[in-house]
Amino acid sequence: MTGMILEWRRRWRLKRLEPCPLADYLRTPLPSPERDYRDLEYVAVDLETTGLDHRKDQILSIGWVLLTGHHIRLETASHRLLRVTGDIPADSAVIHQITDDQSAAGLELRDALPELLQDLSGRVMIAHHARVELGFIGTACRRLWGKGFMVRTVDTQTVARRQFERRQIAFKGSDLRLHALGARYNLPRYGAHNALSDALAAAELFLAQAAHRDNGRGMPLRQFL
Repeated sequence: MTGMILEWRRRWRLKRLEPCPLADYLRTPLPSPERDYRDLEYVAVDLETTGLDHRKDQILSIGWVLLTGHHIRLETASHRLLRVTGDIPADSAVIHQITDDQSAAGLELRDALPELLQDLSGRVMIAHHARVELGFIGTACRRLWGKGFMVRTVDTQTVARRQFERRQIAFKGSDLRLHALGARYNLPRYGAHNALSDALAAAELFLAQAAHRDNGRGMPLRQFL
C-alpha cells in the first residue's frame, strides 16, 4: 500500500473513532516512506500466541523494544504476560513455557495493548513474519475499540526473502526463520519462543540487514517496507 493511501486511511479512521487508546495512537501521522531510514525510530515487536489464527487464538505475551537510528534502546525493553480466557493448550504451554498460573497473574489485553500503541506512535514497527503481529493486534483493536490497526511495518523475513531472490541464492523455508537468519550475520543466539528475546533478535536482524544494504548514503524507508 502506498504511503499516501495509508496516511489517508489513518485520517479517515481517526475521524470515526470515539476517544480511546487507538484514537490516541492514530493522532500521530505515520512516518513517510520517503524518509531516510536512518532518521526514523522503530519498535521491534513479537507476540507469543496460543495458535496462529488471530480470529480464534489469543495473545499470551507481548515483547517490544525501541530503536533510534542504529541503536537498540535496551532501557525501553518491555515484556507483558497476558491473561487469557480458558486453559492454555498443552502444546502451546510446552513451546512458550507459559503456564495457566502465570497467565492468570498477567495483565488484561485492554491494559497492555495501550502501552504498546503509545510506543508505536509515530514509529515504524519491526517484526519477523509480521502477518502474525499485524493480524493479532488488528483483531484486538477491532474487538476493543471497533476499528483496525495500521502501521508502517518492516518484516525482516520479507527483507531476507527479497535479498535471497535478488542475489539468486537458493533457500528453503527454514532458512527464513529468525534465528537461522541471525546466524548468517553472526548475531547472538537467544532462547526461542520468548516475546522479548525474539523482539530483540528481530531488532538486531533489521540493523544487520540495513548495514548490509546501506552503502553509507542511506536509503528511503520504502526500500524495507
